[in-house]
Amino acid sequence: MKNIVLLFFLTQGILSIALGQDKYRITYQSFHNGQVSKQEPIVVYASTDYSAITKGSILSGEQKFPHEYYFVDQQAKLFYKETSLSKDKKIAAVDSNVFRKYVYNQTSETKLIMGYSARKASLSVNSNAIEIWYTNELNVYGAPNETGLPLGLVLEYTRNGSNSLIATKIEKVDAFPSSIKPPEVRDLLNELTYRDILWKSRFIQVPIFKDELISFNPDRIKSDSILRFAEGTVIVKKVKIPEVGENSQVFIELIEKSNGDAYDRTGSVFLIAEDQELTFLDGMKNGMTTLPRYDNGDGNNYLGMIRTDKFSPVYELMRFFTPFGVSHFNDRLTLKGKTWQDSVIYRQEVSEFLKVLSGREVYIGTYIGNYDKGGHKVSLELTIHSGNSSYAKGKSSIALFNTTNVMEMGGQTYATLFGLEKGLEFTFDIPKDIENVQLRYITTGHGGWGNGDEFVPKVNSIYLDGRLSFQFTPWRLDCGGYRLYNPVSGNFENGLSSSDLSRSNWCPGTVTNPIFINLGNLKAGKHTIRIHIPQGPREGNSMSFWNVSGALIY
Repeated sequence: MKNIVLLFFLTQGILSIALGQDKYRITYQSFHNGQVSKQEPIVVYASTDYSAITKGSILSGEQKFPHEYYFVDQQAKLFYKETSLSKDKKIAAVDSNVFRKYVYNQTSETKLIMGYSARKASLSVNSNAIEIWYTNELNVYGAPNETGLPLGLVLEYTRNGSNSLIATKIEKVDAFPSSIKPPEVRDLLNELTYRDILWKSRFIQVPIFKDELISFNPDRIKSDSILRFAEGTVIVKKVKIPEVGENSQVFIELIEKSNGDAYDRTGSVFLIAEDQELTFLDGMKNGMTTLPRYDNGDGNNYLGMIRTDKFSPVYELMRFFTPFGVSHFNDRLTLKGKTWQDSVIYRQEVSEFLKVLSGREVYIGTYIGNYDKGGHKVSLELTIHSGNSSYAKGKSSIALFNTTNVMEMGGQTYATLFGLEKGLEFTFDIPKDIENVQLRYITTGHGGWGNGDEFVPKVNSIYLDGRLSFQFTPWRLDCGGYRLYNPVSGNFENGLSSSDLSRSNWCPGTVTNPIFINLGNLKAGKHTIRIHIPQGPREGNSMSFWNVSGALIY
């Protein structure tokens, strides 16, 4: 009711503008370090009691969606925000705090701007130093943003001495355009809901999983729109990705909670490559023994892990590790001054795979290796944003290898293949010359206490066509920073917990980022890649192994 009354008086006030108040149209140009920027000028309509912040393209109906417009009631001290999400859909909110939330430091400095005497005020906004020059000679209030509205007509606004909005034209007008008006009451949302809808309207969301269970439960495996494999430890969904331009950025986001499993587990978000006759999905459906085997002489057959002339392994979008029992076990241990997190959010850019995603129906899956009937719950979505990726624009990709045994409970063995000197070595074919090639490489070491490779730094050596291309020791020193994700991590007499310990490129509750290894230009034809890691020997029932994945990016 209060809003309705406010709107009534506001509407009456707008009508009264024509009865004597002077009205102006002010154009503001954006500058960066003294140079005109490419941003569209801001247009402000201002009078004594009302003002509006807009752009010429909005007034003409040419602005791309979504676009935002502001209406200011100086009398009631209300700042209205309205966003057009499409031609027929708008959302709006009102902020009653704008006129109170800034503290202005008035100075005695003055100068002449566009023939008007202007005064200087300064303030700090989110640690940004703001300098404002404003005039009261026109008896109107207006600004190119919410800062400076109580002062007068803002003529210059500068942030941190380098980014400015400067009035370049002031025109007296007879009336405001008909579109300059406050939003209708029925459109008003609370501020949080408004910001959330506006934020999400600026990018594409592709939901994949929502609170889906990943657990070991052979008796309750049921596939519908979500395919379930390996006794329930792998879930896969066919997803339609909208076609977008190459000037786009792609992110994958996973939210994980324990649903009963207390341990740190290997997880992977993967995309099934469909560029060859045989796919990983075929093996999931028909048995992993139908996929190519890699045999390095150690007596094990490693299924579906390397590229052949008819088969491509999965693209690993993201390698993640679950923490010790986040959410489900939060009440098991209380520590003074610590509050356990209720979930883990893993988010990573995967723009290098845009070309194999855009405009396609693809199979995307998630794996968490566990033998627990409660297991884990995960939510997964892909988001696509406008703007160039700084590292991946125009890139193509080829899946080469992935030794992570995604189908651990469905026939894939652990990657102990690095126990022999040969390690991982295979030949692949490139149909045409490719330039500026990188190997997108993810590696993590696992196995045992003490001498196990999880806790022992090991050099990874990557060879291409018999020559050493890159060598490094993957190791994480920052695991202790994620203690609040690990409520049931083991605790030791020395004051450390298991989740604190440094590991071979992973920590409980984190993502392992890929590295990009420059391989130069590759000619069409056959090439051989070899990964060598001095894997530790088996110790009783404990074995060491390495999960490595690689894709060519070019």
